[in-house]
Amino acid sequence: MELIRPDWPAPTSVKACCTTRSGGLSTGPFASMNLGDHVGDDPGAVAANRERLRASLGLPAMPVWLRQVHGCDVAVLGDAPAPCEADAALARAPGTVCAVMTADCLPLLMCDDLGMRVAAVHAGWRGLAAGVIDAAVAAMASDPARLLVWLGPAIGPDAFEVGAEVRAQFVARDPAAAQSFRPSGDRWLADLFGLARQRLSRLGVSRVYGGEDCTYAQPERFFSYRRDGVTGRMASLIWLEPRT
Repeated sequence: MELIRPDWPAPTSVKACCTTRSGGLSTGPFASMNLGDHVGDDPGAVAANRERLRASLGLPAMPVWLRQVHGCDVAVLGDAPAPCEADAALARAPGTVCAVMTADCLPLLMCDDLGMRVAAVHAGWRGLAAGVIDAAVAAMASDPARLLVWLGPAIGPDAFEVGAEVRAQFVARDPAAAQSFRPSGDRWLADLFGLARQRLSRLGVSRVYGGEDCTYAQPERFFSYRRDGVTGRMASLIWLEPRT
C-alpha cells in the first residue's frame, strides 16, 4: 500500500497520511484501494479496503467517514453524530480519526502547533467558494498563526478547466482570486492549490505545505473523477496519537 505522508513540522502527537489508489482489493475502475462506499464499487471490497487501511496504519479507531456534500459544515467529532453530513471534521481528543475522501477535490489537513486539535477538510471549488476553509480555521479556535496546513493531492492547475461562472464566484468574493485563473479558450484553468493558499493567507495562516501532486496527471497513483468519470476515492486522514 502506497501512502503519502505530509512533509510538515507537525508535533509528534499528530499523525497524518493520504492514501493512493494502490494496495486494495477493488477491481475495474475502482482498482484497487477505493475507500468510497458511494461510487458503485462492491461493498465487500470497500469494507475490506477500509479494514486493510486501519490495520496497515495501526489506527486507534476506524476513521469517521463523512457524507460529503460540497458545503462548508464542520463536524466536531465527539459532539456530532456519526456518520454525519459535513465537509470537514475536527477532533480534540486523542484516538479519533478525521477523514475526507477525494478524487480531484482538494484535501486539507490541519493541526495546531501544540498538537491539541486536528482537522481534515474536503475542498472542491464549491466548498472553497462557499467558505469551507474559513469554517474549518474558525472551528480550530486557535490563533491562525499557530496553525499548520498540508494540501494533499488534487486536480492541478493545468487540468482543471471551469466555466466563467466559477471564476466569477471567486472574484466576486475576493478580486485577488483572479490570479488563480488562466484563460483556456472561452473557459478558464483554475488553480485549487493557489485558491486555498490565498484564502489561508487572508485568514492569517502562513504555514502551508504540500500542494504538489495532480490527481488528473497521474492515473497510476490517483483516482480522478474529471479524468475517468466512474472511479474510486482516496482518503486523507489525521488524528492525535492516544496518550500512553
